Amino acid sequence: MKRSSVPAWVTVFVIIFFYIPTLMLVIQSFNSAKYGGAWQGFTFDWYRKLMHEREVWRAVENSLCVAAYSTFGATVLGTLGAWMLNRYKSKLQGGHYVLMYAPLMVPEILMGISLLMFFVNIGIPLGLPTIILAHITFCISYVCFTVMGRLQDFDDSLIHAAQDLGAKWPTIIWKILLPLLGPGILAGALLAFTLSIDDFVITFFTSGPGSTTLPVYIYSAIKKGSLATINALSVLMMTVTFSIVLISNYFINPKKS
Repeated sequence: MKRSSVPAWVTVFVIIFFYIPTLMLVIQSFNSAKYGGAWQGFTFDWYRKLMHEREVWRAVENSLCVAAYSTFGATVLGTLGAWMLNRYKSKLQGGHYVLMYAPLMVPEILMGISLLMFFVNIGIPLGLPTIILAHITFCISYVCFTVMGRLQDFDDSLIHAAQDLGAKWPTIIWKILLPLLGPGILAGALLAFTLSIDDFVITFFTSGPGSTTLPVYIYSAIKKGSLATINALSVLMMTVTFSIVLISNYFINPKKS
């Protein structure tokens, strides 16, 4: 049978479509031209200039703060949600799954607008706390379904055996659940951290004065024309994000010994 060349061409097209723009961004971050475009020589000046931009590092600090708190909240709530959905079955199970799937299905712009209206109507001033609450809202689902994937291979008889031997729930959680579910929980936490630190749309609607995060700062800087520095910043941000995703993927699909 003659092999078709269509899959190979489709693969090449997808690789070009996804990765050539990223490669161009990396190249332009080393271009001495202030506004990109024509190549005018290799330079590290934009990376050196980036190190002295106070507003950038203030935005980085805000992003890390938001990502850390939202990751913690989403990990705790998402893990508890996964445990309850997997362990307890009821007639409302379908409704529970709908609630968990909803943040994944609703467009970000609609979620951002609805959260903005919610915070304004109940009188919560916009700032880092509102961004954190918004990020926890959409990160919970990702953590929940990541942990549920780990729970599918979990043997409940281990808990029953531990209880028969007199173990209490704190001991069961510390000695059995955390070691076995730990990779899934950690993978969900890393995924939540990545989604939080990269988010722009929801952050844009729920941020206030003095709470500019890195994606929002990048958007503002591009509008002002600071393209060269933003290229360098984007490369650094992309490197950190890819590293976190690779680590998360390792814990989701650990190598079999």
